[in-house]
Amino acid sequence: MKPLPDSPDFICVLLADSNQTQSQLMSSALRRQPGMKITSCRGELSACLQALRSAPFDIVLLRDDASDQLMATLRGLHAGHPHVGVIVLLDSYDRDLVITAMRAGARGLFCLAGQPFRALCRCISVVHQGQFWANAEQISYVMEALISAPPPRVINAKGEGLLTPREEQVVSWVSEGFGNREIAQHLIIKENTVKKYLLRIYDKLGVSNRVELVLYAFAHWGAERSAPSHAKRTLVPEALELRRRESADENLLGLHCGRIPS
Repeated sequence: MKPLPDSPDFICVLLADSNQTQSQLMSSALRRQPGMKITSCRGELSACLQALRSAPFDIVLLRDDASDQLMATLRGLHAGHPHVGVIVLLDSYDRDLVITAMRAGARGLFCLAGQPFRALCRCISVVHQGQFWANAEQISYVMEALISAPPPRVINAKGEGLLTPREEQVVSWVSEGFGNREIAQHLIIKENTVKKYLLRIYDKLGVSNRVELVLYAFAHWGAERSAPSHAKRTLVPEALELRRRESADENLLGLHCGRIPS
């Protein structure tokens, strides 16, 4: 296999899996891939945090072991190490699991059943580059949740607000699928001003497009607040520009330059 594109010399990956046999098999396979440095630990939060204290990691692969501790571990990792990209490895999933995992801080959801190993390698590379990884069905669950409950106040790990009240208004409108022109009309400002707000928001949150913005807000929302007094809007499929991966049989979509119509 060729080295992963656009990756540094090494991506340091922590594989957190309490099943020793599964962990050994996956670790061995990943160690054969150029550009990756693999360490393994048990899947409990305490073991993950100990490993993260002992060495820097870029990515954590967190295996779903069907216990009730997955989300608690995911929240603990996100709270203690928000800059580490956590990818949850799933055997299966449903709507509630997807939404809860994204809210808990997951940046990637990878379903092991039926997906080729090379797709996992690509997933690691994509999340390492700061993007999200999910398939089309998982994205639809997240967007439905955003439509039914607009993102509240965006906060950091310390609970501090990251955006001004006006910027939060813009995020809320964007999350419901409104374009720049419509947002400008509702806020009684110029369309160019909306664009400037969005650029400042992207810079503050470290995102690069509208889809990443709403996913970031979804994963980092704080205390509930009342939603803007406007009608909700249904997102049409073409509102999300999702780049298909190189091989069609991977059946995965990575978020890349996504947008909601402007």
